[in-house]
Amino acid sequence: MRLTNYYMPTLRDDPADAEVVSHKLLVRGAFVRKQETGIYSYLPLGMKVKNKIYKIVCDAMEDYDSVQVETSMIQPKELWQASGRWQTFGPEMLKMTDRLGREYCFGPTAEEYFADLVKNELVSYKQLPLNLYQIVEKFRDERRPRNGIIRARSFLMKDAYSFDEDYEGLKAAYQKMWDAYVQAFDNMRIDYKIVQGDTGAMGGRVSHEFIAPAENGEGIIFYTDESDYAATIEKAAFIKEYEKEELKDIELVKTTDKTTIKDVSEFLNVPEEKLVKTVDLKVQGQPVFVFVPGDRELNMAKLIAYLQVPEHEIEMMDDEMILEYTGAEPGYTGPKGLLNNPRIIIDKSITKMTNTVIGANKKDHHYMNATFGRDFDGEVAEDLLTAKEGDMAIDGSGKLKSAEGIEVGNIFQLGTKYSESIGAYYLDRDGKQKPIVMGSYGIGVSRSIAAIIEQNYDENGIIWPTTVAPFEAIITTINIKDEEQKALSEEIYEKLQKNGIDVLFDDRQERAGVKFNDRDLIGIPYRITVGKDSGDKKVEYSTRREGINEKVEVDEAINKVVENVKADLVMTRHKPGTYEA
Repeated sequence: MRLTNYYMPTLRDDPADAEVVSHKLLVRGAFVRKQETGIYSYLPLGMKVKNKIYKIVCDAMEDYDSVQVETSMIQPKELWQASGRWQTFGPEMLKMTDRLGREYCFGPTAEEYFADLVKNELVSYKQLPLNLYQIVEKFRDERRPRNGIIRARSFLMKDAYSFDEDYEGLKAAYQKMWDAYVQAFDNMRIDYKIVQGDTGAMGGRVSHEFIAPAENGEGIIFYTDESDYAATIEKAAFIKEYEKEELKDIELVKTTDKTTIKDVSEFLNVPEEKLVKTVDLKVQGQPVFVFVPGDRELNMAKLIAYLQVPEHEIEMMDDEMILEYTGAEPGYTGPKGLLNNPRIIIDKSITKMTNTVIGANKKDHHYMNATFGRDFDGEVAEDLLTAKEGDMAIDGSGKLKSAEGIEVGNIFQLGTKYSESIGAYYLDRDGKQKPIVMGSYGIGVSRSIAAIIEQNYDENGIIWPTTVAPFEAIITTINIKDEEQKALSEEIYEKLQKNGIDVLFDDRQERAGVKFNDRDLIGIPYRITVGKDSGDKKVEYSTRREGINEKVEVDEAINKVVENVKADLVMTRHKPGTYEA
């Protein structure tokens, strides 16, 4: 492609609203343009990258027996009502009404749609297993779109759905998709970790996420160096031992104006881990008091999973409601003596503690030496706590480390949640009707673009891996008006094309500095510069990643580009079953 025929409006300055590197470089490098907050158009360079990732994903899916289809982005309300998610998915669902008053949503995901797609076709065990996938735009009305295409309202996603007779079949399908994802992300040259994930609004039994570590990640993962244990912050669990003490008598103490964990800890000279923290919530309009150790944070994802209610139906309790159920102002709430019989949820760790400090539900007062089972009670939740770096991993292998990352893929063992609600049944080998067992598997194509950049850049711009680069090589002609330079550039351009190289020819009448800055910014891996030595058939060969820069004969430069590109483009065919899901 000749750059004079191309559309590549690069920018000198970062966009004012950009917070992360990938957002800055995608806009400056003319890969995307913002239409509105959270809505982006892809320019030619962006389309090239997106299409290369698209092919890598398709190849991996089809290597593991998934068959491509395409469904509508608009989904009828009735499907989501049947599964119960029309109400529970929340305000992120973008809805519409047609001229006849029928309601639809712009699909944020497609479990219901795919269950409905096959329910009248997959009627016998002889037709199972089956795996179908698509790569289409998804829509979520994000409360606060941010970080460019990492968290946008509209995004390109690959979603696949497996259909099996039983859970043994689902496990086999899950393993296949695990292996397919390893292949896809390896071939995108993404560095990633596979971690235990939260099933969240998707439901199901088991979930894993593929996380690309990045300094500008949107989430946190925990892992250990001593084992394969890794989990998202929403899922990570840890071991905490508590010393057993001789029980002391409970004592009401005055704590004037001490309303925070820190203030009470310092005033009573008691470690924060011996205090009980209260989180006052209103869940679906009803009061819920959650109690966790004073040195820990409540993990909202774990609480949501425990409560089995959507996140948007949980809010902080207002002062008036706190007074109604505690008899005191905020800051003195505790599990002993609450009024009007509210719901009390206590993290299991508190049941292992003795002689704790709790709020007394009385202004300027706390109880010392309060112990669960003797002085207060409530329903016990197994784990509602957020892990910290340095905690002992739940498998006992070692201390947790943390890293930021970008979720680029996820896999779920759904079970029969959607097949039962939508009515997708089959006849088994004994002629009995049973619900199809489903799995769901997603890859964020646009997110993967951002993740690759977050892992591959320098002060000058993007450094694309060759497999996903918009072009594999670029020819930069210093002075296109010079006939020798122009003729040699044309010769190189023709030879690279004949060798199958995806090459960009910068034939613009621009200053050399502009051309050099642009090629660094857009990150093309291999470069040939044609300048004043063109009469001697010598050019400059350079690489974007390694910083190699050498003057060589023109044929040598061409050979280097061809050999290196072909070596870089060798794709991994992952060996099935080598990863245990």
